[in-house]
Amino acid sequence: MQVLVIGASRGIGLEFVRQYLAEGHQVTATARDDAALDKLKALGAKALKLELLDPKSCAGLAWQLDGMQFDVLLINAGVYGADVAAPSPPTQAEFDLVMHTNVLGPMRVLPALTDCLAQNAKLALLSSRMGSINLRRSPNGWLYRASKAAANSVLKDASIAFGGRAVCVALHPGWVKTDMGGSQAELSPAEVVSSMRAVLARLGMQDNGNFLNFDGKPLAW
Repeated sequence: MQVLVIGASRGIGLEFVRQYLAEGHQVTATARDDAALDKLKALGAKALKLELLDPKSCAGLAWQLDGMQFDVLLINAGVYGADVAAPSPPTQAEFDLVMHTNVLGPMRVLPALTDCLAQNAKLALLSSRMGSINLRRSPNGWLYRASKAAANSVLKDASIAFGGRAVCVALHPGWVKTDMGGSQAELSPAEVVSSMRAVLARLGMQDNGNFLNFDGKPLAW
């Protein structure tokens, strides 16, 4: 398969690259800095520089992918940002960083992927259960929660726009031992990526536009 991973410098994104390469698939992956790009190249991936906060960089993604067709596409880039709880307001800078990365970033990237979808492609946005409105029981992290709820909306619209050409889903990876999740998290990147890859492999058009846990169980929006 041809696989594209947006945001592969570390953690879950990097683990997707490792596992797909280990199975012999062709992987194209993006990162922001040269050190991360060199790491991806050393693993055997085709590495592309992409900065989601830079509109020119996002606009240039389409020509970097020109002529390529992907069977699996993953949008993984995201930040947690300031840990503020409702009703304490974030600063303008805190709001801009999280919303621009988690919401505007995917909105900038998705147009570049339109011509890169192989027939019956699988496209996943790495989201979070914290973005669910129905499942919400805590006011903590309300900036991150708001950004992931908005990102889920972006994914849902993409599922309609790309419907018939690709199966688009939002995936919750669980609480993972990454820089964001911390060392006390329940799951390793290797565990959740293996599980999410299995979910992606069995997706059908009946799953288009769904919000799924890393084990494939449906989540309420």
